[in-house]
Amino acid sequence: MTGSKQRITVLGSTGSIGTNTLDVIARNSDAFEVYALCAATQVQTMLQQCAQFKPQFAVMANAQASAELAQRLKAEGLPTRVLDAPNAVCAISQAPEVDMVMAAIVGAAGLEPCLAAARAGKRLLLANKEALVVGGELFMSAVRAGGATLLPIDSEHSAIFQALPEDPSTWARRVEKIILTASGGPFRTREAHTLRDVTPAQAVAHPNWVMGRKISVDSATMMNKALEVIEAHHLFNAAPERLDVVIHPQSVVHSMVQFNDRSVVAQLGTPDMRVPIAYGLSWPERIASGAQAMDFAAMANLTFELPCPKRFPGLFLAWDALRGPAGSTAVLNAANEVAVQAFLDERIRFDQIVDVNKAVLNMAHELGADSVEALLALDASARRGAQALVSQWSSGGGSV
Repeated sequence: MTGSKQRITVLGSTGSIGTNTLDVIARNSDAFEVYALCAATQVQTMLQQCAQFKPQFAVMANAQASAELAQRLKAEGLPTRVLDAPNAVCAISQAPEVDMVMAAIVGAAGLEPCLAAARAGKRLLLANKEALVVGGELFMSAVRAGGATLLPIDSEHSAIFQALPEDPSTWARRVEKIILTASGGPFRTREAHTLRDVTPAQAVAHPNWVMGRKISVDSATMMNKALEVIEAHHLFNAAPERLDVVIHPQSVVHSMVQFNDRSVVAQLGTPDMRVPIAYGLSWPERIASGAQAMDFAAMANLTFELPCPKRFPGLFLAWDALRGPAGSTAVLNAANEVAVQAFLDERIRFDQIVDVNKAVLNMAHELGADSVEALLALDASARRGAQALVSQWSSGGGSV
């Protein structure tokens, strides 16, 4: 890359995607500089990041963490200013000085800053799938209206983006099917009837990827893939019936595009999130990611299999939500966030996560999804419904 440095805001800087993004930036410090960082509560990690990258601003979602960070930055003599205004996350996402935004805040909380970056016409590196799952057409309209460049960072969607023709206007007539791959997580071969006994420690032990606890549980239930199907629908304007999922345990083929002539283009790479991050940062160029090169001579067999509906019933809720009333996908996402946290808190069983999701989704009728306020109200309502079910079941009320 040539020219002046690109200035970047990293939302969710202390999480897995955020730290990997900063690793890639550090390897390409001649091309990028950090304008602002945002995190939730990890003050020590944020302090270290501020010391290394010296951003102009830092934002903490937690007020106590914000105050502590400001105090420690002052004690260390670091120049970063801590912003604690209610709209601070949106402010650092739409600031005129910012060229690109890495959106890696987990959950529906990432919707508003993503919308702010889209409306401001930024290059938006989207690792927060909920912005699309919750925001849907409202978010895509903001991208179009603001003239933003939307680049997917999920390994599967980055793979699809790399495999598709460069001209989006040709996708509808040339592409027959988009095929997302899934690792199958830690329970790919486990008997479905034993899933009720899964512990949080077992669920977060992913065989291929190092991820946060929430997304690791989503991988174990394959709810992550359900959300990715919804995301792909919006990103690539693909009808639900043109989206498929196959399990690929080796996580080498990250996704595929099947064309009308039945040829298939796949993107391969090591299971390292720095690869799609580097591609998003540098597109349409390529930069060093720090990932290891693939050794084809030492590679084991690449295998593919269909997902088992009994083992992974949550996956198939994606198509139910896409065909449901507007806002159904936001309801599914909200229910899942509540259910996963309840499982991690050992309030419900692992197999009850999908029970919560399905029950709340079935409650959705004539939903409003035409504004941020409507979507957030819908999100809050779905969370209340999910919490009520969790409370009922955790007190011995059973499940569906």
